[in-house]
Amino acid sequence: MDGDLSMPLPKAFLDFLEENGLDASIYAARDSIPRYIRIKPGGESQIPEVEMEIKCKLENIVWLPGFFAIPAHIQIASSKAYQEGKIYGIDAASGAAVMSLDISPGDHVLDLCAAPGAKLCMLSDLLGNSGSLTGVDVAKHRLAACRSMLQKYSLGDRCRLFVADGSTFSLLPLRVHTDSRLEMLRNDMCEEKIDVFREWTSRRSWKERKMAAKARNNLHVISVNTEPELIFYGQQSGVIGLSKSKLFESGCSSEASKLGYDKVLIDAECTHDGSFRHIEKFEHWGWATLQRRVLDAKRTDSLTHLQLKLLTNGFKLLKTGGSLVYSTCSLTVAQNEDVVDQFLSENPSAELQEINAAKNWPCRSGGIPKTLRFDPLVSRTSGLFIAKFVKLST
Repeated sequence: MDGDLSMPLPKAFLDFLEENGLDASIYAARDSIPRYIRIKPGGESQIPEVEMEIKCKLENIVWLPGFFAIPAHIQIASSKAYQEGKIYGIDAASGAAVMSLDISPGDHVLDLCAAPGAKLCMLSDLLGNSGSLTGVDVAKHRLAACRSMLQKYSLGDRCRLFVADGSTFSLLPLRVHTDSRLEMLRNDMCEEKIDVFREWTSRRSWKERKMAAKARNNLHVISVNTEPELIFYGQQSGVIGLSKSKLFESGCSSEASKLGYDKVLIDAECTHDGSFRHIEKFEHWGWATLQRRVLDAKRTDSLTHLQLKLLTNGFKLLKTGGSLVYSTCSLTVAQNEDVVDQFLSENPSAELQEINAAKNWPCRSGGIPKTLRFDPLVSRTSGLFIAKFVKLST
């Protein structure tokens, strides 16, 4: 079986696929998967210029607005269009997960597993000059990369980023417009005495730099910060003019039902077995690393537990009538349909919702009605599972 694959896979991984009912032949289709890019809204007129620079035609993806396919071997990182923030790479299946949310103007959106940032940028694109976007990730260095992307593409004006555990994050969206707070600050004669957030700056204070240096010198000490850390906020994110105590005020379930997020995206941590670009990396990292990160049964069990916790917490932060999309780039049933089944059995106010935009998408139905699965053979994308929920009134 593995002799037919364009990328030789170790027997342990083939056994993993077989145990999970997955067809190993899908990995032979990896060479047919193009690279996908998204052009920022309004940048369509620059397509001829982009094509000339990267020396290939952009194939319009008719079922996904703003997306184009290019040959897999084409690199965009050194292109002028990429460096100037006109285009960014994002798999079409990931774009479909974002589109499944059906973002509307004025929505308050939560991306609970925001890194590495492409979906965060697309969400910001779709929101435009309205609503708010909150990105959360447990890894500070990965969330810092999200911050860099937002700034590079000038998409961070209504966004705030928190380093936090997505399974326990409890901060609700800020629904008071920033301009009103700025006006209050201007009218307050004691402005300097008010402990509020000023305009965000990348320059850290001496105290912050000292703490960071201390942390670097104590890397052997493992500590978990249970409090969210705000590492970026835009001019219109609602943070400026807000007191620190107010910003970090947690919301209870009853408050979330009325004042929670309109849309929540959870692209959960998983074994990444459906992401062929990710699997390719193990050729360089070593297959022993694959054994530890993907195939180890204890890791898989801990991941499904984490996925359920992320889904449960994201749903708790959702406003009644709001929508939540759960996705993973794993092809296994255990990390997808099984997690959805268990979540539905424990949350009577959750109901699977039809993804209307998917009528013309090149994907197939998941193992549960209304869920979707992307794969290279059917979709010409990496593998992705998508389930959409609506929060009913209780």
